[in-house]
Amino acid sequence: MDETVVKWLYAPNCQQEAINLISKIAVNLPGMIFQILQRQDGSVFIPYVSSGCEYLYELEPEALQADFQVLYKLIHPQDIKAFRESITVCRTTVTPWHWEGRIITPSGKLKWIQGTSQPELQAEGDFLWNGLVMDITDRKQAEEKLQESEARYKAILDAIPDLMFRISRDGEYLDLKSEAENITLSREEIVGKNLQELLPSDVAAISQVAIAKTLDSGTLQTCEYQLPTPLGVRDYEARLVVSGQDEILAIVRDITERKQAEVTLENLAKKFSKAFSCSPDSITISTLQEGRFLEVNDSFVKLSGYERDEAIGKTAFELNLWVHDRDRLNLLQELQATGIVRNLEFEFRQKSGKIITALLSAEIIDLNGNKSILAVHHDITERKQVEAQLRLSAQRDRLLAETLVRIRSSLNLEQILQTTVTEVRQFLQADRVFIGLNNANLGIRTLAESVDPKYPSVTGWSTNDEAYLQELRNLLKDNLVRVIEDITKISVSPKVKAHCRKFQTKATLAVPIMLGDELFGALIANQCSGSRHWQPIEIDLLQQMSEQVAIAIQQSQICQKLAELNTNLEHQVQERTAQLQQKMQEVEKLHRVKDVVLHTVAHDLRTSVMGNLMVLKNLLNQGVGSGEWGVGRGTRGQGRIIEEVSPLSPSNAPCPMPHAQAPIQVSQSIIERMTQGNDRQLTMINSLLEINSCEKQGIEIKPEPVQISTLLGGIFAELEPMLTQNQATLKNLVPADLPLVMADGICLQKVLAHLITHSLQNNPPGLNLILSASVEAGMIRTQIQDDGVGMSKLECDRLFDLHVRDPQDSCSTSIGLKMYLCRKVIKAHGGKIGVISNRKRGLTFWFTLPLATSSATNHP
Repeated sequence: MDETVVKWLYAPNCQQEAINLISKIAVNLPGMIFQILQRQDGSVFIPYVSSGCEYLYELEPEALQADFQVLYKLIHPQDIKAFRESITVCRTTVTPWHWEGRIITPSGKLKWIQGTSQPELQAEGDFLWNGLVMDITDRKQAEEKLQESEARYKAILDAIPDLMFRISRDGEYLDLKSEAENITLSREEIVGKNLQELLPSDVAAISQVAIAKTLDSGTLQTCEYQLPTPLGVRDYEARLVVSGQDEILAIVRDITERKQAEVTLENLAKKFSKAFSCSPDSITISTLQEGRFLEVNDSFVKLSGYERDEAIGKTAFELNLWVHDRDRLNLLQELQATGIVRNLEFEFRQKSGKIITALLSAEIIDLNGNKSILAVHHDITERKQVEAQLRLSAQRDRLLAETLVRIRSSLNLEQILQTTVTEVRQFLQADRVFIGLNNANLGIRTLAESVDPKYPSVTGWSTNDEAYLQELRNLLKDNLVRVIEDITKISVSPKVKAHCRKFQTKATLAVPIMLGDELFGALIANQCSGSRHWQPIEIDLLQQMSEQVAIAIQQSQICQKLAELNTNLEHQVQERTAQLQQKMQEVEKLHRVKDVVLHTVAHDLRTSVMGNLMVLKNLLNQGVGSGEWGVGRGTRGQGRIIEEVSPLSPSNAPCPMPHAQAPIQVSQSIIERMTQGNDRQLTMINSLLEINSCEKQGIEIKPEPVQISTLLGGIFAELEPMLTQNQATLKNLVPADLPLVMADGICLQKVLAHLITHSLQNNPPGLNLILSASVEAGMIRTQIQDDGVGMSKLECDRLFDLHVRDPQDSCSTSIGLKMYLCRKVIKAHGGKIGVISNRKRGLTFWFTLPLATSSATNHP
């Protein structure tokens, strides 16, 4: 109740009028309006209580006016203390009174009520309380339900990916809710800080203004800003709402993608705003039923030839645009069925009468409540012409290719020429195509012709008029193409005109056939039905075909000359064959002699070397135990005395000679080097014998399915002494689960020994080797990699070849023979072998062996 009512209440002759006014207001309020006057003496006078007292307290207004203390009896015992204290505070401080509590009505109902009042100190020292008491039971029950759903709302809130901040009016961060990936600072680094401390100055200023406006107006405020982040500059939107006394809740969302989309849409809008007027394609908007143009763009004007004011308000039929009237009906049926049409091909008529081809795309749109057609016409007339040219080019190329194949695969000139004129006429759709021969003795005659049965044939035509023949020849002189689109419009002799009338020639295209600088004849196309415009592609076809015909003629002439030489060549070939047979017999005899010499010399050398080795090793064995060599004596490690020993005496026993010579002193190291030299010679001789045997009989292997890891492990166990002697190490990286291979273990052991020997002999002690294997393309690929000296590409390519080696070559002849045998063995297994020089240092030997599953059944 405002101040005016109170004045009315106490004004003379106005008290009853004020009471009546308050009563009218109270009837429409869901509560009780009261006015209480508390005098200085402590007595209470209640001038007015509204009828809401009956609904709220179940008491008559008069009962409450008669005894104000009845209200204290209805207040819930737990709330009476708070009620009294609120009255005392309000009276003492003269501040608005506000209290919420429970009452128990006389019928036993529990109600929540809310009382508010504005106390006014009167001039006499009395307090006037004007107030309102409302039933808030429903609100309290709703609050309880709200508390029950608070957990659910909190879960929903936690699921929101947006950042949320509680911020005071002065910009201090009070609290926040965030996900770890959405914010770069921790809670401790934010809470308690001010906007000015964490945000750029411009963003902080914008945020401060929005906070103030939110708190002052009490309405939702939004602001957008940008912040630099580790991912670059990002756009954010903050939605601010009042969340408490002088504080707001800011919901911050990353809108970078949305802003980018908005920019994209804005750019698209600008583009599409110009699309209609600036589109290179014709765009029209017309009514659905009649097809009456509502709007057209400039491209339509250019395409159709009709000005904008000529087209708008007219239909396509009135402008005679449709070449085929049924096309409009087909378009409507398609639009009504699907609502959209894409790239349908139609023919349209321009204002000038020219027919064009266009792709029509259309869609039904709602324009001011009326269904209309938005149509886009893309002119493809030039494209159709180009496609036609491309088809002609493809046919031309096919024709040329087929003619070239026939020329290369056939020597039948008559068939080639006849097929050529037939296909050229089909390509040109001409009435006649023929090939004429120019011969000084025979005149001009036709070699091949293809003609429409409706027109006369030129085959068999001839004349003895030399002047006329010369005129025809002159028409094609200097290797020029003669193009006549209308024979009646050129100047020729009467004889030529008569010739054209006889054979009904109206247009002609003639291309000379040249053999070198000589005019052999011409490839000619005639049109008898009327004049004709010869296209460049058609002229080009005849020119290229004439070249192919010239090649066929030259080829035929060459074949004739070859036939004449054939008899002489056969006789020469027979004589040469007899001579070669005689030479081959001589070579076979030389090979047999070579084999006998190699076998005999090798065996003799082998016997000699083995004898030397036996003597030298025996001497070494004797010297080791007794310190003596032969019959001489000396100190170990110093020179020894060797007497002459007969190689024929048993057990190398000294054989006294009639005239004994003086003993020779030989050191142990010399004998060891002699032994090593004889070993190398024996190895080389054995290799020569093995090579000779494999060249004549081939390598004999006995492959069987074996486990490659087991096989390689066993082989390298036998090679361990040689590795130890050379201080070399071997790392075996061969997987144990590789599939079986077809291999001869003994032959494969020789291959590995030769490969490792090559590495050891060409490198100092301490070499490191790595053995590995893998499956590649149905084969097992084995690699032996060392860290020694590399080789050039040429040396790698020739390492496994059998050739006489340079004395300075790092690979000795003995090793070279072994490497050649390695390739023979691997080839016999059905694999390959090679060597790669590594980039940094060392070599990688590799060879492949077939899997047992793929080769076992195929091996003999």
